[in-house]
Amino acid sequence: MSMADLKEQEFVHDVYNEIAPHFSQTRYKPWPIVTSFLNDQKTGTIGIDVGCGNGKYLNVNPNVFLIGSDRSSGLIECAHDINNQYNILIADGLNLPHRENTFDFAISIAVVHHWTTRERRIDAIAHIMSKVRSGGQVLIYCWALEQGESRRGYHEGMEQDVLVPWVLPETTKDTKKKGENSKIILKEKMPDLTNIPPKDRSEFIANWKKEQEEKRVAAEKERQKEEEKEWKSENDKESKTKYRFYHLYREGELEEDCKSAGGIIVKTGYEKDNWYVMMSKP
Repeated sequence: MSMADLKEQEFVHDVYNEIAPHFSQTRYKPWPIVTSFLNDQKTGTIGIDVGCGNGKYLNVNPNVFLIGSDRSSGLIECAHDINNQYNILIADGLNLPHRENTFDFAISIAVVHHWTTRERRIDAIAHIMSKVRSGGQVLIYCWALEQGESRRGYHEGMEQDVLVPWVLPETTKDTKKKGENSKIILKEKMPDLTNIPPKDRSEFIANWKKEQEEKRVAAEKERQKEEEKEWKSENDKESKTKYRFYHLYREGELEEDCKSAGGIIVKTGYEKDNWYVMMSKP
C-alpha cells in the first residue's frame, strides 16, 4: 500500500467503520440543493451515489433508480438497517464495479475531500464521471476552507489538510473523581486494655499494631486500584475521540479539480459549509 492508502485506511476507512452507528444518527436531513438536483432527474433515469453513507439521499426521488455505494461496511450496514430495500453495496470510490458510460447522473456528497492527495481527488472525480454516459450530470460536494460563520471556524489562510475530531458518546457511567472515596484513612483509637492483664499488654498491643498495619496496607492497595481504574477511564475517554482526514477546498479549487477530471462545469456554489460543482460529461 502507498503512504496515501495507509493514511486513508487509518484516518478515513477505519474511523468511519468505528463511528458508523453514531455518525449515522447525525445524518438524516437531505440538503436542499442535492434534493433539488435529484428531483430534477427525469422519471426512469438511473444514477449512482458514491459515498452514500447511511443512504439519506437514496429515497429522495422515488421516480429514479439510484444505487448507493460506500467504502465503509459499517455505514452500508446502517443504510440497510434504515431501509432494507435500498440498492447498496460496499465499494471503493476509486474502484467502482459499475460499467462505464452507463448512468444518467451521479452524486458524491462530502466524500472526495477524504482522499489525501490532489491527484487522488481528481482521479476519484474522473472515475465517478467515467460511469456516467455522455451528457450525464455529476454533482460533487466537498468541505470548504471558508467556514468562518461555522462553529468549526475554518477560514482562508488556514491549513487545508486537517484531521477533524469525532467524539463518540460515553458508553459507561462517569467514574468518580480521582481518589474520591477511595483513600481510606484509619483513625483507630488505642485498644481498651482494661481487661488485659498487665503482663500480656505488650504482646496485645504488638498484635493490635500488626493488625492495623495490615489494614493500612490493604486500604492503600485499594486506593491504588481505584487510581489505576480512573487512569484507565481517562485514557478510554481519549480513545473515544477519532480523527478523520479532510482536505478543505478553497474557493474555486473544486471547480479546477472537476475541470482537470474532464468535466464541463454547469453550476457552482456553496451550501452547508461545502463548495459544490454540478458538471456534465462531454
